[in-house]
Amino acid sequence: MGIETVITELTSFLGQRLSRSKSDLELHGQSETHFPLMPPDAVAYPENTQEVAEIVRICARNQVPVIGWGVGTSLEGQAQAPSGGICVDFVRMNRIRKIRQADMDVTVEPGVTREALNEELRATGLFFPVDPGANATLGGMASTRASGTTTVRYGGMRQNVLALEVVTADGEIIRTGSRARKTSSGYDLTGLFIGAEGTLGLITELTLRLQGQPEAVASAVCAFPSIKHAVAAVIDTIQMGIPMARIELVDVATVQAVNAYSGSELAEAPHLLLEFHGSDSGVAEQSQSFGEIAESHGGAGFDWATKAEDRNALWAMRHNAYHAIKATRPGAQVLVTDVCVPISKLADVIEETLADIENAGIYAPLVGHVGDGNFHTSMMWEKGDDDQLATIEAASHRMVERALANGGTATGEHGVGLGKKRYMDREHGPGWAVMGAIKQALDPDNIMNPGKLVPPRN
Repeated sequence: MGIETVITELTSFLGQRLSRSKSDLELHGQSETHFPLMPPDAVAYPENTQEVAEIVRICARNQVPVIGWGVGTSLEGQAQAPSGGICVDFVRMNRIRKIRQADMDVTVEPGVTREALNEELRATGLFFPVDPGANATLGGMASTRASGTTTVRYGGMRQNVLALEVVTADGEIIRTGSRARKTSSGYDLTGLFIGAEGTLGLITELTLRLQGQPEAVASAVCAFPSIKHAVAAVIDTIQMGIPMARIELVDVATVQAVNAYSGSELAEAPHLLLEFHGSDSGVAEQSQSFGEIAESHGGAGFDWATKAEDRNALWAMRHNAYHAIKATRPGAQVLVTDVCVPISKLADVIEETLADIENAGIYAPLVGHVGDGNFHTSMMWEKGDDDQLATIEAASHRMVERALANGGTATGEHGVGLGKKRYMDREHGPGWAVMGAIKQALDPDNIMNPGKLVPPRN
């Protein structure tokens, strides 16, 4: 019994859709960031829920790990296979099953990407708002409880998933939630699987909330004399109830990287990038109100964009920030980390983090979804420089400890995976053991994405 038995049984019904090629294994063992290669023993490509269930049942009988895979854009090693096993790649489960325009919801398979969904929705006047930047799969986004640039207005995956179909650790197919907009019916099983990172089951279908495309959209970029001034403008904007759709912070190092990468000409100062959605009159009023607030905090150099192509260029620049940062140090390694703190603590925590980074001699540009208190750093070092890596890991640790000490969380949106697991006890206390008990109850043989998120088994 074991992996060879599993591979024999899976080959019998998947045929060539079970791959053991070296290139496939390496692709599914990689991470977007700094984690070393951890390949699975084989990659399965199911085409429907019944095949996923059979894959899991075969693995369960032989106690072989099962790891889900979307497009591999997670940042904390969630989809890697430190214990080997079978990687279930959902690329062939990429159908949009039903759009319900009147109810403003849609049912999709887990391999559908957010960009593909929104392209399909264009003619309906609806869109799916969660935008983590990467063109991730919706199954992966649910599994990591993704959010992103539009969370400040529309919420993240937790707020936008109505129902799920899930294959549990014993191969049973269950449904959680419904298309109703609220319920008082029992435990929130949908919420349990959102953010579970595949440790409790594999998501095989999602029903999602949709939003109406706004009548008018205006985007802008504005420079500030300091991070503190920029965040103060954000706090005032939130407290005045101005409904921003996006509000993003980039520091000076990120501006320099973006200018070099995209050919933009932003002033070398901290910037806010923001967007308003609504009616023509509402967007005009919101834009004016924010302009007054920003000016009172030293904001200058406003560049407003209302044409779709100009707005798209602005947000492409923001979404490409990570690639721009990597391009400044070709071949360097990157430790990407994020934290989230109460908005009132954000400016102080960011300034302390930047001072710490500077004192440590680290190159680590910073960006943030500042409307909800979340920010990210990309700490870079030359491959093979173990001393610099140790310095970076220490700075990353202090960044997390700083966030926790200020009432925040070790990760606002990247998730736990392998990278943030060591902070779970510090953040959750006895609650982490409760997560372990849930995992034990639903996955007693620990086959679902083992080694991630929850406490190690005794």
